[in-house]
Amino acid sequence: MNDEKIIELFWKRDEQAIRESMTAYGAYCHTVAAGILGDPADVEEAVADTWLSAWDSIPPQCPKYLRLFLGRITRNYAISIWRRNNARCRGNGQVALALEELKDCVSSEETPETAVSTKELEQKITAFLKNEPAMRRSVFLRRYFYLEEIPDIARRYGRSESSVRMMLSRTRQKLKKYLTQEGYIL
Repeated sequence: MNDEKIIELFWKRDEQAIRESMTAYGAYCHTVAAGILGDPADVEEAVADTWLSAWDSIPPQCPKYLRLFLGRITRNYAISIWRRNNARCRGNGQVALALEELKDCVSSEETPETAVSTKELEQKITAFLKNEPAMRRSVFLRRYFYLEEIPDIARRYGRSESSVRMMLSRTRQKLKKYLTQEGYIL
């Protein structure tokens, strides 16, 4: 079943929407959660919470890309569970490490102004990444959205780990410069 029909089921409040979402995107959501969490029970919790959140969010939201919508929900739940567990060793410490690498690019101070502009910041980062070469964009997303380990990314693209680290460093520097030019105080 295609995304439009699944979303239509959500809008009709038909529980078949959950089953169809699980069939179409269950494995994808498991992969997203497993990249962040080490415990299969935690992965299951994040994915189960995804279906409930999708049910609660559609309507009023009408996602353009259901796969990305569900993946983002799963990722956010997985990060919340990881933080709740406060276990640095889960995921080989990749969550903490990836978030630490990005701290210079995006301010972590929560103020009313930053809370309001979060959506705008997401749009700016998306625009930045759209202008990056496909390889850089993909490596950046694998590291900072999917929280993949650098050795795995290097193997995937047939690059050395140092090459991937350098690519990520340069992309972060370029992102920081771009966001500064766009008026963000970092």
